Amino acid sequence: IKNDSKKAISVLKQMNINVVMLTGDNPLTAKEIASQVGIENVVANILPEEKAREITKLSEKTQNANVAMVGDGINDAPALATAYCGIAVGAGTDVAIDAADIVLMKNTLLDVPAAITLSKKTLRNIKQNLFWAFIYNIICIPLAAGCLFLPFGIILNPMIGAAAMSLSSFCVVTNSLRLNFAKIY
Repeated sequence: IKNDSKKAISVLKQMNINVVMLTGDNPLTAKEIASQVGIENVVANILPEEKAREITKLSEKTQNANVAMVGDGINDAPALATAYCGIAVGAGTDVAIDAADIVLMKNTLLDVPAAITLSKKTLRNIKQNLFWAFIYNIICIPLAAGCLFLPFGIILNPMIGAAAMSLSSFCVVTNSLRLNFAKIY
């Protein structure tokens, strides 16, 4: 058991993530290890193909919720490829790293909740950036094109429209840079 396993499992549970242990180990050993780190759901004594099937079952059981698989070995590769998001631990085998969507650079499981947190913050940031970019374009382009001149007599100087587009780009870049200050641990 890695030193940070228990804490990583605890953080994942605080994030309302259901943790399931899939292992080729015998059931007695698997249950003992799972109890030490705080995992209630254990599927033991399974082959690599069966791990992939378990990932598929979990996806179906949770109505195709985003099921992630964390692994580091050759035996994990099929399940990493099957999962919605495969996460390979950086010290793992080349096969696992190739099969995964995300590769954690350090050999710590605490990077799993950190990666999930960062991905959620990044997705929220993308949505914010799209909003601001569209708002600028929806308002300024018709004004600069003179679409509102005949009905309302409103027109925007093209120079001001160009400045607004520059301001839009500035807002998007500045908003994206906020991710540098995100607390992911």
